[in-house]
Amino acid sequence: MLRIGFVGTGLIAWAHGMGLKAMIDGGVIAAQITVAHDASGDRAQGFASTLGAESVPDLDAVMAGCDVVWVCTPTSAHRAAVDAAIAAGHPIFCEKPLATDLASAASLVEAVGAGRVPSQSGLVLRSAPVFRTLRDITASGTYGRPMAAVFRDDQYLPIQGRYGFGSRWRSDVTQAGGGCLIEHSIHDVDILRYCFGEVATVAATTSNYAGHPGIEDMASVRMSFESGLTANLTSVWHNILSRGSSRSIEVFFEEAMVSLTEEFQGPLHIVTSDGVEERLCPAPQWVHDLPLGHDEVGLAVRAYVEADRDFITAVEQGVQPEPSLGEALMAHRLVDTAYRSADGGGVPISLS
Repeated sequence: MLRIGFVGTGLIAWAHGMGLKAMIDGGVIAAQITVAHDASGDRAQGFASTLGAESVPDLDAVMAGCDVVWVCTPTSAHRAAVDAAIAAGHPIFCEKPLATDLASAASLVEAVGAGRVPSQSGLVLRSAPVFRTLRDITASGTYGRPMAAVFRDDQYLPIQGRYGFGSRWRSDVTQAGGGCLIEHSIHDVDILRYCFGEVATVAATTSNYAGHPGIEDMASVRMSFESGLTANLTSVWHNILSRGSSRSIEVFFEEAMVSLTEEFQGPLHIVTSDGVEERLCPAPQWVHDLPLGHDEVGLAVRAYVEADRDFITAVEQGVQPEPSLGEALMAHRLVDTAYRSADGGGVPISLS
């Protein structure tokens, strides 16, 4: 029986914890959530009591009470939790971004590699059926080469509304490292690379409307790929509390335009000279069958379960989990390049 520990019990920990509990209750994984720790004891206690775990006072107690650990703290606290897990020899699931800056992220990855513990990053969009299908379409060449992609990612500033629970740290650059680009759209640059290959150059501009120092709430990023594709990403944090997190993508291939507005299960809309096709991208049946509601919360939690199950399966089988921390480091490098471009007036910067 694999014992699971949590460091950090904010919103993202709830997403993982509820999904893991549903997989345990549904017989999908043989595990138990045993311990949880948070800088807020009350927050940890609420999380632990709901999921049948014990709230513990420090990192040592977490490591003593688990076999694998989910690191879900604010970004600046990742390293301390990761170092404790390395010392205990525990496999690590670490949320993104790994650190507040590129050098610290590289140091964390080096430490995990030296510690020889299995590790996986929280780049969960790679588990989404719709992006796996988009990647397969690209690799197949069915519609020719990809030419251009337009990607919009928006959500309301995540220090309020449903995010307000435990997320005020996202307005503090010392804890978060930046705003919408590093905190949210690190997923986007990663999924673009996942679907379309290596990036040649990055150019970007950023803006700060909300006024939190160092926390950009608009980023416009132009990525040129080695394949010849050009992708334009717009990332926005606004104050429209009635509008939830949303991603929209349009990709023009030589012979088709492929688009999506639902980032986990699709469908993909494919327009060719022959007409319009709606390609369904359902999650596996076991995901639908989990003892979770089919409301907004249940659907949001289901978005995390495949990545979490993949991590547990890899640990049990003794293979390297994916996506690795190295992939998260590459995504951070793309974000860092975008920031450097923005600081330099938006000039393109080569990644070679």
